[in-house]
Amino acid sequence: MYDPTVARLTYRALLGRRRALILGALPLLLIVIAVAVRALSGADDQTAADVLGGFAIATMVPIIGVIAGTGAIGPEIDDGSVVYLLAKPLKRPTIIFTKLIVAIAVTMVFSAVPTMIAGLILNGNGQQIAVAYTVAALVASIAYSALFLLLGTVSRHAVVFGLVYALVWEALFGSLVPGARTLSVQQWALAVAHKVTGGDLVTSDVGLTTAVVLLVVVTVLATWYAGQKLRSLKLAGEE
Repeated sequence: MYDPTVARLTYRALLGRRRALILGALPLLLIVIAVAVRALSGADDQTAADVLGGFAIATMVPIIGVIAGTGAIGPEIDDGSVVYLLAKPLKRPTIIFTKLIVAIAVTMVFSAVPTMIAGLILNGNGQQIAVAYTVAALVASIAYSALFLLLGTVSRHAVVFGLVYALVWEALFGSLVPGARTLSVQQWALAVAHKVTGGDLVTSDVGLTTAVVLLVVVTVLATWYAGQKLRSLKLAGEE
């Protein structure tokens, strides 16, 4: 299910100079914000939770997920180079699964690692806040990567749709419409983070069991459907 050659090509595409600069911008900004907040207000658990929840989880992780998830396959479909990949004796689910693993790894590195660093800067992991939000970033990275990889497979406007979901649905509707929060990867990840802290500094509108089930279901279904769409893309190319 995992092909090293496909993985190497995908890593090369995602970590090219231009895309790497884009991926690194938000993590760098998070750390700068953490340093500034710590210098101005000192170590405070609530402030740490606000910064990590409001910027890292709500903004940075989904945007990085959009860049990595759609970038893992979208450009190849757009420029037609995916035809050469599909000509290889590889099963379509293997291609999708390999690209998903790469997208998850890139999203985790560029989101979970800076979240942990920022948390340690803000309050030294008091009340396990840094660890909790790092776990949330790791969990969200998996679901976001699967969702946005699917978008990259089915649409040429995947980045736009991904940003609409991340910034409009989750950030805007999620804050205004209580029911929308149930269909939010962010809230699912925060439910896991809440379990880590065991306190009220990290909260979620979704229960832990529901969150875990939805995370697994969405990841599996998105990956499966992306494989099916790639298979139909191959047939269309042959025709």
